[in-house]
This record gives sequence, C-alpha cells and structure tokens, in this order.
Amino acid sequence: MELKRKVLAYITKGEDAKREILVFEHKDNPDAGLQVPGGTIEDDELLIDALYREIEEETGIRREELELKGKVNKTNYFPANRGVVYERNIFHLAFIGREHDRWEHHVKSDGQDNGMTFCHRWIPVDKLPELAANQDQAIEFI
Repeated sequence: MELKRKVLAYITKGEDAKREILVFEHKDNPDAGLQVPGGTIEDDELLIDALYREIEEETGIRREELELKGKVNKTNYFPANRGVVYERNIFHLAFIGREHDRWEHHVKSDGQDNGMTFCHRWIPVDKLPELAANQDQAIEFI
C-alpha cells in the first residue's frame, strides 16, 4: 500500500463557545466539498515547513499571522478502493492576523491546486459540518 504524507491545518480564532475554524470551498468545483488548508509534504521537506507553505499557498495567510497551539496529532486515512494510506499530520493554529470574514484566494503553487480559486470563511467549531475526505477526523483535539 502506498503511503502519502500530508499536513492539515485547523486554524481557529476566538475563544471557547465563540471559537471558529477556517474552511474553504473550490470556487469552480463545489463538489470537492468543504475543506481545511493542507496538502502533501514534499520529499525532504520538514513537516513544519510543509504546513506553513500549504497554508500560505491555499489561503494567503502568512506564518507570522499564526500561532501554533499544542502538539501535532497524527492520524491515518484510508480512502476506499485507492490502495493508498494518507498519513495526516494535523496542527492547530490560532489566527492572530488582520481580520477577514470571507475572502477568495487565487492559488499559486507548483502543485495541482495552481490556478484554482478558493473561497474562505469562518464557521463556529461546534456547528462544523462534515468535511471532505474526513478532514474533521481530529477536530476534538482543538
């Protein structure tokens, strides 16, 4: 079985009952579902570098606008009939940058997301619907 290493970012703002999490949808492909920022760890790339690279590519949020919270949670995801296991390294980060309620971000990367537009918004953590590809599998850790 092939192993693919991934990072996922649970980026939140607010406290306790008012805590919200950052999610996005593909502007031109809503069937891709609601997601959190994340992606593939490149060969010889440090885990933390992959995390911040993926966040900036997919959201436009820079490293200095975030504060790392807690430790990484590692889980595995086995999509049906694909012969692959995704090792997910899930991080919780607090957003400490300039406020945005909703925004679009045009992805510029070397990956398959290049050229796509993502529509971002904040959702209360306690009202978070199911995320695409079971990306919410570790939400209880935030």
